[in-house]
Amino acid sequence: MDIPLNANGILQAEACSVYLQKSAWDFIITSPLQRAKNTAEIINGKVDVPLIVMEEFMERHFGDAEGMTLHDRRAIFPDKRYPNQEPADVFKQRLLSGIQKIQEQFGDNRILLVAHGAVIDTILSAFSLQEKDGYTSLENGCFSRIHFEQENWQVKEINQVAHLEKIRTKQKFSYEKEAVSWPS
Repeated sequence: MDIPLNANGILQAEACSVYLQKSAWDFIITSPLQRAKNTAEIINGKVDVPLIVMEEFMERHFGDAEGMTLHDRRAIFPDKRYPNQEPADVFKQRLLSGIQKIQEQFGDNRILLVAHGAVIDTILSAFSLQEKDGYTSLENGCFSRIHFEQENWQVKEINQVAHLEKIRTKQKFSYEKEAVSWPS
């Protein structure tokens, strides 16, 4: 669904922007869905490069399960087969078409792609040497890095989150403080 960033997402986007301003970038490409687009805009506050919206990188449509909580989704669809879901092969082809457009239009430029979990997971899986559905559990605000080398895309890093450590430490301290002060 097209939902906005929550407070934690804003903190993660700000941490990304601080980390990413240390490197040179040429463009940011983002999904049009507001949580990705808002993240890209926050990052671009520090990076300051052209921001391009590409429909190809929208999150997968999950059909009748769209907008459900994990608990409800598991209860109603325990087999994970969601009626009216965008087929996996169609989704993958949409993403690979987007990656091909990036390669054709932007060549050797350094691109930041701000997208969604299923999008990133599918791209990483497509360019990985591992044969499996789904690459890894990705954290919100993580970085993964792919390079186009010798006529192929190669996965270089996955799920990098060191830049989020300060947020985690603050959250952990806040939770521990709450637990300590909780009335018995």
